[in-house]
Amino acid sequence: MSPEPSTTRRRANDLSDHSDAVEGPLCGYHHETYAFPLSAEAGAGFTGRWKIREPRERLLWFDRRCFRSEYELLYHLQRRIDVIPEVALVGGLDLQRFVEGVTLGERHPSGEAVSGAVSAQILEVFRQLIAVTSVALLVKRNCDPKDRAEEGDSAGFLERLIHFTQEHVYERNLPEYKGLFADLGLGPDSFGYLRKRVAGLKKRPFCLLHGDLHRENFILDSAGKVWAIDWELAMLGDPLYDLATHLHLMRYPVLQEQEIIQRWCAIAEEVREGSSEGWDEDLPRLLAYKKAQSLFTDVIRETQSLVVTGAFDPRRLREASLRLRHVLWAASEPLGLTSRPSPWEIEAALQRWCKANEAART
Repeated sequence: MSPEPSTTRRRANDLSDHSDAVEGPLCGYHHETYAFPLSAEAGAGFTGRWKIREPRERLLWFDRRCFRSEYELLYHLQRRIDVIPEVALVGGLDLQRFVEGVTLGERHPSGEAVSGAVSAQILEVFRQLIAVTSVALLVKRNCDPKDRAEEGDSAGFLERLIHFTQEHVYERNLPEYKGLFADLGLGPDSFGYLRKRVAGLKKRPFCLLHGDLHRENFILDSAGKVWAIDWELAMLGDPLYDLATHLHLMRYPVLQEQEIIQRWCAIAEEVREGSSEGWDEDLPRLLAYKKAQSLFTDVIRETQSLVVTGAFDPRRLREASLRLRHVLWAASEPLGLTSRPSPWEIEAALQRWCKANEAART
């Protein structure tokens, strides 16, 4: 007996001519997503395929949400940023046009250089983002005003991100992960060390940030155009942070990374003077935060990857430990970690966590 379809799947079925025309769920951590052509009744005048995406249930969120509604933001930005697929209200539901193409990661996997045509378009995305200021963006924000740094206060902006990681990722998950965090050398002192490591950011004028520009969030269509999707992590803040996040996630080869940085700085200054102020000292600081942030989130995500249909799968331990070793070593300097556990030590720590949680579940 097949399981009951989810609410999101049922909505997709209702909007399409037939359930067999619905593709999905598509790959994605935060959302359950389906693509389908609209039925003549539901979407008169709407050609091509559209997608519906809704947050997955019981999902841990590792990043702060700035805007109340991603779709509200996208409706506003369609007039300002030309790489956002069209959004529309159909049958009382917000949908987005499905771009027929491949992700940049499918064309150029992590670590590979991207073509000049693609890098030029990515830099153009940054140009358009930097041009959108807090004054011009009339979209309601979801975050508490006390969590917003004052305009241009890059140091305050980063401090609020560190605070979010400490409170919502580390401390909130301590009841379940305290032992594993300790086995990996992670504790509250790690955040004190991180704050010292990243102190001293220069002031830069704030702008709109995508917050998650990586290879799977860029879509290449058949004409070679780059589209940017998944704007749920967008925020207003330090433009250099968006570049740091992009570099951290893209894993460009060294020479191309250096080229991207130099071209980004030129574009940033062209759009808004002072947007690249102090980049040579501050970019390493922001990258240090990204490495630290990734460690705390990846520890939790890797343990989730060990659970298959409600049970722990020991066959996945080795790969999970190897992935964690990579992020742990990258974050060791920003977090002041004095030791670097081996893959076997990490695997043993994961096994202890699995056994402890299996016992707690029974």
